[in-house]
Amino acid sequence: MSFRSAKILMTVLLLVGGASGFLTWWRTIQKLGQPGVKVVAQPIYDEKGNLAATNGAFLPERVLDCSSEPVELTSVELDWLPKDTTYGRRHYQSQDGFEMLVSVVLMGTDRTSIHKPQYCLPGQGWNINSSESGVTSVRIERPHTYDLPVMKLMTTAYRDKPDGQKAVVRGIYIYWFVADGELTGDHLQRMWWMARDLVCTGTLQRWAYVGCFSACLPGQEDATFERMKQFMAAAVPEFQLAVGPAAMVAPLSASGR
Repeated sequence: MSFRSAKILMTVLLLVGGASGFLTWWRTIQKLGQPGVKVVAQPIYDEKGNLAATNGAFLPERVLDCSSEPVELTSVELDWLPKDTTYGRRHYQSQDGFEMLVSVVLMGTDRTSIHKPQYCLPGQGWNINSSESGVTSVRIERPHTYDLPVMKLMTTAYRDKPDGQKAVVRGIYIYWFVADGELTGDHLQRMWWMARDLVCTGTLQRWAYVGCFSACLPGQEDATFERMKQFMAAAVPEFQLAVGPAAMVAPLSASGR
């Protein structure tokens, strides 16, 4: 080996060794952030009825006129997501037929617990209508008035009817990401904030991904979305710890209007 080659090899080894040492040191000072949702001691079961976890993300049993039942985790989730992932999932239903599935997925030390629903919905038969989807907000009134940033996905599915025909079903999926003091409906912004906090403060934020899904008949999308927003305004303060900045609220006029 020539002197030039040996010098290059030595430089590469020093760089690799230095980077490895820096990453090892960085991990020793890294700390895990606090979750932005409530975590409680509660049994979480899989679809076979086996105990999957003893802690879970809290969701209220009753919201407005909706009662609920816990929903079991699938074997796919438990096999694919990191073992320190924390879950919460309930199916809500009112007496007039309104239904909504609410799910919380909270990461531990592995950020791969959090994923984009754009990967999952098509696999479940729901086609995303991009032209109708986008970032929006939901007004939350407690503990103060603020606008929760969310992503709204409009979807379409086709279900078999008894006569062999296909029935069109619309689905509305609302999701957002929450960590300690941080809220966003944008996946890329969440990734940027995670990297920023890790580099600037050494804190690995425990991001949670919250999703709400409700299906309806074509033509009922606006009414269903309004119903979902009413539900979220009542439910979110019960399980979410992080809040957004206070929103500007227009004062009432002298006439009270």
